[in-house]
Amino acid sequence: MLAEITNTGLVGALGCFAAAFSVASIGAKAVEGVARNPGAANKIMVQSIIGMALAEAVAFYALFLAK
Repeated sequence: MLAEITNTGLVGALGCFAAAFSVASIGAKAVEGVARNPGAANKIMVQSIIGMALAEAVAFYALFLAK
């Protein structure tokens, strides 16, 4: 029973870590893109929000499917 709880927690933690890393990476690249081309800030923001939402879905899948 203890091993099952530990594996479930590990899967959830790794999924959340992957999502956090992805969101941070998307945010950093979006800031870099706006710094290079300020005129495209609105388009970059929309694309980065969509990308972050998809990356956050990984965390939800990891938490719900780990059970």
